[in-house]
Amino acid sequence: MSRFLLCSFAFVLLYPTAIDLYLVALPQIAKDLAASESQLHIAFSIYLAGMATTMVFVGRIADRLGRKPVAIAGAVIFSIASMLAGSAETSDSFLVMRFFQGVGASCCYVVAFAILRDTLDDQKRAKVLSMLNGITCMIPVLAPVIGHLIMLKFPWPVLFTAMAAMGLAVGFIATVILKETLPTQNNDQEIHQAHAQESLFNRFFISRVLFTSLGVTAILSYVNTSPMIVMGTLNYSRGEYSTAMALLAMVGMSTSFSAPILLRYFKQNTLMMASQIITLMSAIAILAAHLNGDSSTLYMIGFVLVSMGFSMGFGVAMSQALSLFSRKAGLASSMLGIAQVSCSAFYIWLMALLGFSAVMMLFIALAMGSVIGLSLIVLVPNQHISECHEEISCPS
Repeated sequence: MSRFLLCSFAFVLLYPTAIDLYLVALPQIAKDLAASESQLHIAFSIYLAGMATTMVFVGRIADRLGRKPVAIAGAVIFSIASMLAGSAETSDSFLVMRFFQGVGASCCYVVAFAILRDTLDDQKRAKVLSMLNGITCMIPVLAPVIGHLIMLKFPWPVLFTAMAAMGLAVGFIATVILKETLPTQNNDQEIHQAHAQESLFNRFFISRVLFTSLGVTAILSYVNTSPMIVMGTLNYSRGEYSTAMALLAMVGMSTSFSAPILLRYFKQNTLMMASQIITLMSAIAILAAHLNGDSSTLYMIGFVLVSMGFSMGFGVAMSQALSLFSRKAGLASSMLGIAQVSCSAFYIWLMALLGFSAVMMLFIALAMGSVIGLSLIVLVPNQHISECHEEISCPS
């Protein structure tokens, strides 16, 4: 089992690393490519577009051909795109390679969740996904530091060489360590029955897609608005902001690692309800901060609660969403990813278009997400799904 956990963790880490590692180099990249720094911020959206576009079909491919070939292909695409991004001479070619980095990262991201669905029962999967969320929270803390250290000695293309090396390492893991986990059916009739029973229009699955999408929307709204609130409104320096965000990320990481322990004593839905109540409290704290002369203390309390609420419930909700699928686990993972990326991108775009302030954008995302999330837990509770499923026999 440890081989599958190692593979899943490695596959997921490509996605956040490609976002956070190069941010410290944006001014230098803009200078070398004769582009404005604001133009290169589009690279974030381009990267997410590459992920979302690929998720439309890669899950179905993973369900047909297997997890292993998709992971290997994703790692190769990511590595090549990273090397070409580092050698780009124009902003256009740089953005194209960022798109293909998203394509490669998407393949590995979808496969990671499919593997966990293939190999773990409901309770273990909820614990592992919570831990995985904690490991993912480490990247925004560590990646900028590593990027800064690299930039002290080397030019910015070395950052993308490091990403390429990481992609090659993931490809090696996928080739040598990963063993195929795609469940097998004995005949065509069994395959047809499995596909017919696993509907993406299942009421419970749709509810968890919405739940996780609102959670991602809230946390990305927090990431998007926190610089404006902390540095713009509270007048923190860039160094003070970085320190504060690192400490807040550690709060989320600690909460994620605590979730598996809490699951020993509390039901999954209880933990999810607690996460939404904490998120609602964060919305109230942030609104109170805004109405009380932009209190830095209340803002930081609200940010702490945001980190705790998301980290406590997201992994459990993802596990519940995947629990209905075995043959279509890859497709289900794709649908979750597409919904999460699309929902958050649309919300942030709409709020900006309507002229909402950073504080109100964040408050609405948190309040709306928590209220709807609580309603979904009550109205569509966790179905009784047997934890006994086909074991995958893989030689040690």
